[in-house]
Amino acid sequence: MNLHDLSQHAHAGHIDALNLISIEGGIYVLEAYMDGRAHPLNNTQGKTLHLRSVEHARDLLRELPSLPFHLVHAVVHDEMCGMQDGTQDTLRVPISLNSAW
Repeated sequence: MNLHDLSQHAHAGHIDALNLISIEGGIYVLEAYMDGRAHPLNNTQGKTLHLRSVEHARDLLRELPSLPFHLVHAVVHDEMCGMQDGTQDTLRVPISLNSAW
């Protein structure tokens, strides 16, 4: 899904939520939930769009209607060496689409 598709689906009311996923190295990726599935946001070349920050995402999404928006982080202790395999917990924090609280 590209930004244009996301905008069209959001304005039509088809997007259930947006997740901004924090990845090691200060990179964020955005995924839209629609019809029970996650759809990563792609750039113009069809590759996963990498964002620099929450503010970068907000700037990119400023024209969208209000949607549930979450910042998603892997729990640090699950990423440590020597931890047991199994399900990894995530920290999912609701945030605002605009910077004004």
